[in-house]
Amino acid sequence: MHIGKTIRLERIINRDTGRTIIVPLDHGVTVGPIEGIIDMRDTVTHMVEGGANAVLMHKGVVPCGHRARGRDIGLIVHLSASTSLSPFPGAKTLVCDVEEAVSLGADAVSVHLNLGDASERDMLADMGRISKDAVRWGIPVLAMVYGRGPKISNEFDPAVVAHCARVGMELGADIVKVPYTGDPESFAGVVAGARVPVVIAGGPKTPTTRDFLRMVFDSVQAGGMGLSVGRNIFQHKHPGRLLQSLAKIVHDGWSVEEALEGLGE
Repeated sequence: MHIGKTIRLERIINRDTGRTIIVPLDHGVTVGPIEGIIDMRDTVTHMVEGGANAVLMHKGVVPCGHRARGRDIGLIVHLSASTSLSPFPGAKTLVCDVEEAVSLGADAVSVHLNLGDASERDMLADMGRISKDAVRWGIPVLAMVYGRGPKISNEFDPAVVAHCARVGMELGADIVKVPYTGDPESFAGVVAGARVPVVIAGGPKTPTTRDFLRMVFDSVQAGGMGLSVGRNIFQHKHPGRLLQSLAKIVHDGWSVEEALEGLGE
């Protein structure tokens, strides 16, 4: 592997465990300045204090949101965008490129693909170009891949999720982000078919903290590399403490009960 890519991967992955906790903070483009990401510097500080391995954000937020108080944290610059105001919210458009992300100090870049969308062909072409440029610049690519379109009735269907993960891998992603399938057995099949590290997405806010921690625990037990979750973390009443408990599960092998006790819940 390109030495530059190896070095950058170690900035977003715990080199001792080979796992990661990524907190996406790109929601402002999609849905606006929602609770938890209004003051980005404050938000990133919570992520740092909680022990996240990396944050993910759009290019315009990097100067005001990445370098928080305390220790450093990995930076992933998101290259894709659409808004909830669009009649075609599933059609992701490139708003940044690899060279620009590198100039901003990114340790990795991320791309969003919605398989099954009417604009799938354009998103696949974008992924091909980004992965090619990433090789040249020696920078890792995180592919967020979801099954969302008129032919897909359940985006959490294990076969759909496995297909999404495989597409990300085959088009050059170093890490693939997909929904959790709901149980360790089916998710283990997703991981096996991806052949690159897989992290789970958060999706809608889970009903309880226990449900969220259980999802993370089960995904790691199934071979997952960790998580890339936004709202379930930054909209939690104690995001820093939650991250500390998540780190115990992901990096230290704690059980859900131990993590809840550590969180005080």
